[in-house]
Amino acid sequence: MSAPIVIHRPAPATGGRAVTINGEIAGLAHNDHDLIEFLRRAGLYEPEDILDDRHWIEWRGGRAHQYEAA
Repeated sequence: MSAPIVIHRPAPATGGRAVTINGEIAGLAHNDHDLIEFLRRAGLYEPEDILDDRHWIEWRGGRAHQYEAA
């Protein structure tokens, strides 16, 4: 089973990471603050508590919490 929230690899030219929630695009996060805001808008209460929970979030293509292009 995969996590319902996916933080995709940083965009190569501009940085930022696409965020999908249950397969739907939530936006482009440039930092954890952006990510938390997307999760709040999706209805998660205290989303900062799940940022490193593998059951909730899968970080793809780069280190967690890094949003810069490589």
